[in-house]
Amino acid sequence: MEERDRIQEVVMRKKVLVLGANFGGMTAALAVKHELAGDVDVTVVSASDRFLFNPSLIWLPFGKRDAGDITFRVEPTFEAHDIEFVHAAATGVDPVAKQVTVADGRRFGYDYLVIATGYRNNDDVVPGFRENATTITTLAEAERAGEAWRRYLQDPGDVVVAATQGAGCFGAAYEFLFNTAYQLKKAGLDKQVKLTYVTAEPFLGHFGIGGLPHGEQLLGMFLKKEGIDARISVGIDHVDDGALVLAGGETLPFSFGMVVPPFLGQDFLKAADGLADEKGYVRVRDTYQSEKHDDVYAVGVAAAVDVPWQTPTPVGIPKTGFPTEQMAHTAASNIAAQVRGEPATHTKAFGDIKAVCVMDAGNNGVIILADKMLPPRKHGVLIPGPQAHLMKLGFEKYFLWKMRHGYVQLP
Repeated sequence: MEERDRIQEVVMRKKVLVLGANFGGMTAALAVKHELAGDVDVTVVSASDRFLFNPSLIWLPFGKRDAGDITFRVEPTFEAHDIEFVHAAATGVDPVAKQVTVADGRRFGYDYLVIATGYRNNDDVVPGFRENATTITTLAEAERAGEAWRRYLQDPGDVVVAATQGAGCFGAAYEFLFNTAYQLKKAGLDKQVKLTYVTAEPFLGHFGIGGLPHGEQLLGMFLKKEGIDARISVGIDHVDDGALVLAGGETLPFSFGMVVPPFLGQDFLKAADGLADEKGYVRVRDTYQSEKHDDVYAVGVAAAVDVPWQTPTPVGIPKTGFPTEQMAHTAASNIAAQVRGEPATHTKAFGDIKAVCVMDAGNNGVIILADKMLPPRKHGVLIPGPQAHLMKLGFEKYFLWKMRHGYVQLP
């Protein structure tokens, strides 16, 4: 091949830019590279230079994990797959000019853009939450919760675990609740202190996905077995120093409180005309292309998903983990098709993605399986038992190995 032909080939290669390097971003970047057999330029821009296995944050406050156990540097993985990595926070998107701006002012052009910028906590939904309680939804916050837990063990008292109005990550709230019960029992405190669960769910086991057959009874049995009190279908008015105050006025004193808030998208996305809604989520089609731009995709929490029900207290939808991966693969398949000059016809409506989850409960747990994420469904089952705990332990190790080596084509 002559030098002129080589230069023309490089110029003609399509550029895919991915914002985010965790579940959605890493999966999308590696999958599109794999689908096109490397014949595409892929760049990942991320504010974090580490992959985080978020599902294990439930264990970190109790000392069962630390950051080194559940993270790894993403640059070596991307480098091994000929993907450029830029450690910088995106601050602006211009879908007309097809450019993304980062914090230091650099601009990156693209032919196709994947927005996988994840979530941030809506700390303002409950006044006093940031100052007077902890959460486990980010690595830094989980580490702070660990510090609070160690202080708590020196001067124990009642514990409150809560998922606020608008929250969608109820699985993490349940897992932390049952792991707390397990830790209290191990410390010999279970008979001395009161453990209370507060949730916006209209019934136990709703999980933000409408519930599954016999889920309410099963979760009720778990709570009864562990001696956990519950406040269901209730919002939180505010959090005082040492007390959680419900919307109806009831006050629940606590010596340790963990609260799961709602999530928001990233603010900078709202500045791009018509790209994101008021929460910073990108409105997408079932192809995960944005509603307004065929060359812009959004996956994971960054993608807007309509809540298909009304509940007395607002309830969100979980978009993390398995659903994020499925969205990312769908987006990658469509980008690969577009690069080949074909239409983007791969679809996977969020509600049609399978529900696959393992809820850990210390030394017990529940395997959650359903043919669809959202109702109506044909099949759904909850399988309780200690095998669920062992399955989560095994899956953590497998998934971190898979992602570290870039094997996103594996299940």
